[in-house]
Amino acid sequence: FLRFHLLNRLQFSTSHNFFSPLNLLLGQMTDLIYTEKELVQSLKEYIKAEESKLDAVKSWANKLDVLTRASTLDPEGYLAHPVNAYKLMKRLNTEWSELESLVLQDPSDGFISNMTVHRQYFPDQEDEKGAAKALMRLQDTYKLDSESFARGKLPGMHHNAILTVDDCYDMGKTAYNEADYYHAVLWMQQALRQMDAEEEHVVSKADVLDYLSYSVYQMGDLPRAIELTRRLVAIDSSHQRAGGNLRYFEKLLSKQLNELNQEGQEPATEEPIQLGTYKRPNDYLPEREIYEALCRGEGVKMTTERRSRLYCRYHDGNRNPRLLLQPMKEEDEWDSPHIVRYLNALSDQEIEKIKELAKPRLARATVRDPITGILTTANYRVSKRNPITSTLCLTKQIANYGVGGQYEPHFDFSRKEEPDAFKTLGTGNRLATFLNYMSDVEAGGATVFPDFGAAIYPKKGTAVFWYNLFRSGEGDYRTRHAACPVLVGSKWVSNKWIHERGQEFRRPCGLTEVD
Repeated sequence: FLRFHLLNRLQFSTSHNFFSPLNLLLGQMTDLIYTEKELVQSLKEYIKAEESKLDAVKSWANKLDVLTRASTLDPEGYLAHPVNAYKLMKRLNTEWSELESLVLQDPSDGFISNMTVHRQYFPDQEDEKGAAKALMRLQDTYKLDSESFARGKLPGMHHNAILTVDDCYDMGKTAYNEADYYHAVLWMQQALRQMDAEEEHVVSKADVLDYLSYSVYQMGDLPRAIELTRRLVAIDSSHQRAGGNLRYFEKLLSKQLNELNQEGQEPATEEPIQLGTYKRPNDYLPEREIYEALCRGEGVKMTTERRSRLYCRYHDGNRNPRLLLQPMKEEDEWDSPHIVRYLNALSDQEIEKIKELAKPRLARATVRDPITGILTTANYRVSKRNPITSTLCLTKQIANYGVGGQYEPHFDFSRKEEPDAFKTLGTGNRLATFLNYMSDVEAGGATVFPDFGAAIYPKKGTAVFWYNLFRSGEGDYRTRHAACPVLVGSKWVSNKWIHERGQEFRRPCGLTEVD
């Protein structure tokens, strides 16, 4: 059963739908870098053409300035010379028309044409919003403060990258527009911090304080909302909302203090709001904290005693002739449920071929709706996937997770409430998962199992395997797993789900529910 997969690991199918991406694949973003370089070159050529045009116009202006200075000193005497009279007629009839044509020339045509060609490949507003939300996702998962991002202080970093005041403001505004006041506070505060450090900026301090004060109010911190609004009023007393907000906040705080029988409260300080000042609101994912802790390498429950029971071995597929001379290298990753890793599962050549075939056809990842059974896009799976074709009919799905790419906790098998999830395939439920890692990841990107506290890290060319179902056919709910956000780098994986049909003799049914 296992060997059957290993020997056919390069076969794919095209039986899935494609969806428009909300975020861009790292390979596509690499293409955009070269596109931007080409546009910069085109822009330089446009500037050179404009400068050449202006030089020609300046030359005309200087020449005509000398002529008009001389002619206006003594117009009649000037025109008494027949050559001057002829040249005046010529200039006004011919040369000024040529100058007009020169001025009306538009050197930007080439640049605009180039822009028009490339614009169809540019990221749109949704892509920009997705990139901003990816940074916030990384910020939460790996407990990184806004200043670390703004200064480019990330683990595994190879290039310097900073966020300006205006970048931070735009990040905060993106969060604000999504009613995500927690992140709006963090990023508006960072914009204010850099602004107070006298960094260059276009946005006004009043705009930053306006968003920040209201976001702080939404987080329930009235004293600080009042302090920030007072700073806003001091900067711009005519601000259309500040005065009204200040009176409202003060009235609301007074009412709260009266209800608590308190006479007053210490005013908020002007100290910057730090990460951890406010608690991130709960969301739809019950194991959020466990999942993110595992992504950071915290809470892994592999004790020394348990680790001593893990082994590595050669696997020859029960004396399969094709594995006798070169058996697979198998390592235990976890004891229960049993998870193993195979070394050298894919060669570098095979990986590059898979990427080459997959890149042109990658689409936004999909999930199966548990109620309808229909494949749909989902915000919690942020990757690009592609089923591609070869000579045989095994299904393999390729995924690329760029920076911030993730897939939140999920099951690979269908549950009882999804009886027809794989009906169209005619292959039964997903018995097991074989996950190939096709790249190393500088930071982040682990595969974690919140139920039993495992974290499996990507390693190029290796693959991990686990059973999703017990021998009875019942789902093993311990195998709920997630792909942690990629902090630095790009994560390529390929999934092979092994279904029940055809495995009856390789893995016979057990006699009890938990066999």
